[in-house]
Amino acid sequence: MNLQEAIKEQNLDEVIHILESEPNRIDDKTDDGIPLCLYAAQAGDFPIVKYIVEYSRASMNTVDDENRNILHYAAMSGNLEMNRYLVEKVGMDIKSGDKKLITPYQIAWEKEHKELLDYYEKCVGAAYEDMYHNPIRTGMFPDPSIVRVGEDYYMVNSSFIFFPCIPVSHSRDLINWEIIGYAITNPEWAKLDELEGGRGYWAPDISYDNGTFYITATYRLNDTGTVYRKQIVVSSDKPVGPYSEPAIIDEDGIDPSIFHEDGRHYMLLNRGARIFELSSDCKKQITEASLLYYGDHKRAPEGPHLLKKDGYYYLFLAEGGTGPGHRITVARSRELMGNYEPCPYNPIMRQMDEKAAIQRCGHGKPVCTQNGEWYMVYLCGRRLVDQYSILGRETALDPITWTQDGWPVVNNLKGPSVLQIRPNLVRVLETTDVSGREALSDTETLLTDELTDKVKIFTNGIPKDFVTPRPPEKDGINIKNGNLILKGSRYPLSSVDSRNILVRRQSAFCFKAEVDFMVPELSEGQEAGITCYYDENTWVCFFFSKEKDSYFLQVKEHVGKFDIPHDKELIDNPAGGKYMLGVETKYLHRRFYYGKLEGETKTITELPNVYYLCDEGVSMGKRFTGAMVGMYGYAGEKPLFTEYEDFRYQEL
Repeated sequence: MNLQEAIKEQNLDEVIHILESEPNRIDDKTDDGIPLCLYAAQAGDFPIVKYIVEYSRASMNTVDDENRNILHYAAMSGNLEMNRYLVEKVGMDIKSGDKKLITPYQIAWEKEHKELLDYYEKCVGAAYEDMYHNPIRTGMFPDPSIVRVGEDYYMVNSSFIFFPCIPVSHSRDLINWEIIGYAITNPEWAKLDELEGGRGYWAPDISYDNGTFYITATYRLNDTGTVYRKQIVVSSDKPVGPYSEPAIIDEDGIDPSIFHEDGRHYMLLNRGARIFELSSDCKKQITEASLLYYGDHKRAPEGPHLLKKDGYYYLFLAEGGTGPGHRITVARSRELMGNYEPCPYNPIMRQMDEKAAIQRCGHGKPVCTQNGEWYMVYLCGRRLVDQYSILGRETALDPITWTQDGWPVVNNLKGPSVLQIRPNLVRVLETTDVSGREALSDTETLLTDELTDKVKIFTNGIPKDFVTPRPPEKDGINIKNGNLILKGSRYPLSSVDSRNILVRRQSAFCFKAEVDFMVPELSEGQEAGITCYYDENTWVCFFFSKEKDSYFLQVKEHVGKFDIPHDKELIDNPAGGKYMLGVETKYLHRRFYYGKLEGETKTITELPNVYYLCDEGVSMGKRFTGAMVGMYGYAGEKPLFTEYEDFRYQEL
């Protein structure tokens, strides 16, 4: 009998005999690759698990290939006594997440282990239904900044070259967010036309003072001149906007924020935290910039934010770069322009577990709720096969506690949480009116549509989570009779001059996207279809095209400077007919399929590894965004207009 068999038969004496004679056998795995110490917990025999913990050479840091630990497997068994022991005596975390962010608490909930759920609830202090998951905003929502006004919370995130620029989102519970507007909606003010992917509007900040909302951001240009970075400021008396024309502040640096105090206004910029005073309308720089503090870690200090509390000015910084070493530090001073003392608990947020799903945590800003609780929104990222950030950088949320000596720490210095107790706030419907905006309909918000939902999403206009790389042409995107009319671009997707590409964020590693449209009359070389888009250097498209008198369906990849066309399928007389094009994504795998409306579907092409739709995909330009999915057309020199009836997106 080997060790796995002894564990399966719950033969403790044989387990002891084997491990006394061959102690390294505890490092063996099952045929399914499960370490035997974890397999024992799943088998549910507490005496065997207790012996393994206390007498074998097993490490309680052991995880499987999915980063599940011994408590994940104990939760599967439902054995209350074993779980209590692992939590109380071994110190395992009920809220620890695997690579898919699944926790022991979720496993117990899904398996409906009632006694175990009651115990977990007592330990955590909340029922599973009263928890939230990080990231709270999935897909490309990097560099979050937040402000509370009354009971309403507003957030902005980087938008880079996507238009409209700088999304403004609203929440009443800090967990569920809805885009309500944008900081720049006038194409002439955006000034994105010639900018390469990954440039544009970086790291915005939102603040509120005396009835006015202020948004500032770095405007990042191409590396073709002597000036690469400028700062912009816009303002409005309503969070939804419209906001004023961007005022330009010619101070070099990135990641601006605005600090208001007693009718005076200050802008902070990296490196470290430099500060200068702004005019009363925040549109002009009126003093020279001076360094407040360079940072605690001393590497890539950026993202400065100031908070005044209990007689101290607290200075929060993002340090270490936006990769695995990213972190949040804090320093404080009794005087705004004084010397800042670093926190002895720095970094107050950093992911220390290299195997964890949530990584690269930093760039945070604190907010105090109307009930006096403190939270930090911060940037994070999740990678596939430990290297590909397909979803881009996302937004997470964790509680802040204040130490007895007056320092803020995030999530008790445990790093980012996967599962956390909801803030103690009133929960409201996402359609609740907020100050200065009208309620948005479900079809307009389009957070996640079921594929079976036949409500036409364009009836009330373009949903606010759709954007275009750079502003569209004036007649590039229109709504007619509830349908979307998309003008084909004169330039291909590989050009910065390509226009009218309408996309939304990929918000999950696994999803389906389908579009119903009428195949237009095409000229030779023209294309109409859907795209999985990162930037002009990396994308996939699935499209109808025409050669001579024949129509074809085809998938084409573009990686770096090269097109990779796949086999074409001849389609008989599709022009004027209604078709569905779809893409199903499972991690790095993409399956492209089509069909006539209400008919059977057929797969055209499967791509096993679209690794390039991410920051790490190719080494070209600035790559800070995330994968998108949507619709496009390539017209060339002749006009092309395509009518789309519906677009459906579903997380799987």
